[in-house]
Amino acid sequence: MTNEAGLTAHEYRDLLTAALRESVYADTRRPTAHTLFMPDSHRTALYVDNVVVPGGRGVGKTFWYHTLLDERLRELAADEYRINRLRHLKVHPGHGLDLNSERYPGPPDLRGLVEAGEDPYDIWYAVLLTALGQEELRGLLEWRDKVAWVRAHTGAAQRTLERADREAYEANVVHLLLFDALEHLHPDRARADLLVGGLLRLALQMRFGTRNIRLKVFIRPDMFEAAKLAFADAAKLSGYAAALEWTQTDLYGLLFHCLGNEDEEQVEPAQRFRRITGGWDTDDAGTRHVPPMLLRNDAARQEELFAQIADPFMGGNYRKGRPYTWLPNHLMDGKGKTSPRSFLQALATAADVTRSTHPGHDRALHHEAIRAGVQDASKRRVNEVSEDTPWVKLAIEPLVGCQVPIEEEMVLKLWQDADLPSVLAKDAARYVQADRPELVRTGPRHPDDLPRLIAELRELGVMTDPRSDGRLDLPDVYRIAFGLGRRGGVPKPRA
Repeated sequence: MTNEAGLTAHEYRDLLTAALRESVYADTRRPTAHTLFMPDSHRTALYVDNVVVPGGRGVGKTFWYHTLLDERLRELAADEYRINRLRHLKVHPGHGLDLNSERYPGPPDLRGLVEAGEDPYDIWYAVLLTALGQEELRGLLEWRDKVAWVRAHTGAAQRTLERADREAYEANVVHLLLFDALEHLHPDRARADLLVGGLLRLALQMRFGTRNIRLKVFIRPDMFEAAKLAFADAAKLSGYAAALEWTQTDLYGLLFHCLGNEDEEQVEPAQRFRRITGGWDTDDAGTRHVPPMLLRNDAARQEELFAQIADPFMGGNYRKGRPYTWLPNHLMDGKGKTSPRSFLQALATAADVTRSTHPGHDRALHHEAIRAGVQDASKRRVNEVSEDTPWVKLAIEPLVGCQVPIEEEMVLKLWQDADLPSVLAKDAARYVQADRPELVRTGPRHPDDLPRLIAELRELGVMTDPRSDGRLDLPDVYRIAFGLGRRGGVPKPRA
């Protein structure tokens, strides 16, 4: 650190608000040199031969998808992670949120292909051959015609694949197809699983059958687990999977990266923040500022700096916990994973709440405002899981008002009293309309088997594994907004 005077609480508060204002929109905001933060733990996810990249919502799947599509950002990643192979790629989008009908079928086309009984493997094979420039496919506009060509011309399709692989090997390049947003493949979960299964079959074949053609699939963990049951040898993919996970130091490294790279509203405070903390690496154009290793990986140094921003304790003394560890711990899901999006959203809310309720506070973040940030992050996380897997909300509603931890027998009884299988079936039937296929909602894989519903909730991270006494728990990031209590825990938001 330098001897320059630090930022005031007011300046830190405004810098936090400006730097984190777009954290809610991380899926739609394209990465730039400014926003490209590269945790050490994500290095293996970028290995070209690692086919599957599992990660929950908000952990960076779409961020890395777009980063790998951008040549300049790939070059930065190659430098940071020392992966020279990233410099020898021809990258193609295989599926994503962007509408790109020339490269891959959109949702209506995918639904039509599945309804017509097309093999999901053939669909993705057509996408691959299109990316590789197969001549006959170039003249076909409709994806149903492309898939029909692949099915009818297996020999020509394989020769195209072999030729592209050979030419790429000779040119020392790798064709890399990227797949993201797989939860949007099909509104029906069973059919989405079939599509993912076909995609992973093709990815596995390219991994073992070619030298220089690879697929990289960014996928939710629960979808990956379901797809592994869909075809023989799928378990082999686990050896070529690298999850996107965030350690506590990664999360705070990301926070400090955001503060030092704010360049729109709080440019001067961001510059002072970099000078105060010292050791930042800035490129010649001034468009990228990389935090020093101490701010990225050293917990003691991170906690020392965060103590200048937030209250020292989450109450009157150390027994209430220290914000540095308290915040990420209360944002963990049932698998012990903390989403960086939830982390940044909680901090942004904490800054706003402190400004409105404790404007003269001597820290940028009041400890009660941090609690409010966790409550807000819980609400957003529950909204997200309700969008991705709407049946989860129906399963938790009968438990509202209960205290956790809770006995499994009590959960099963409450579900039986609420006739949950019928509720789930009725909800699914309500959306399955021949004239409104876009409204179909996904459901659990085993809606009639209540103990297996618990297993699915644990798989999603909404519930935790049973405690030593057999009781089940909900992590705070879900418990608070769902309306369940915990003795001594973060309270539910008031209406």
